[in-house]
Amino acid sequence: MALKIDNIFVNLPVKDLEKTKDFFSKIGFEFNEQFTDKNAACLVIGDNIFAMLLTEDYFKTFTKKDLSNATNTTEVILALSAESREQVDDIVNAALAAGGSPSNDPVDHGFMYGWSFQDPDGHLWEVMYMDQSQVE
Repeated sequence: MALKIDNIFVNLPVKDLEKTKDFFSKIGFEFNEQFTDKNAACLVIGDNIFAMLLTEDYFKTFTKKDLSNATNTTEVILALSAESREQVDDIVNAALAAGGSPSNDPVDHGFMYGWSFQDPDGHLWEVMYMDQSQVE
């Protein structure tokens, strides 16, 4: 039997938790207040998908490694699926208006469309839409 995980919690270090919470709220995301305090905020991405936004000092308690500076280097690109091409644009435009910065230009492959942004800490977020009726 293949391994199956019920939930995913991505942990991301952030410099200013309140600024980061404000940024994601402006895009339209909500937080699970049960797992949010002065050190962490639980960003709800989907029914079983969460990003734990942890202050850098708190994040350091979970690892012996140095933190990377996401504005200069990257270790991960967080890819989110959207319900439509319009929703891709809406999410990225909201992120840019909320203080995010561009990552890559929109990419249009006909059946698949994506665009990306950087959050205030430089983490990369890619938003994609794929028209399943066009996939063979």
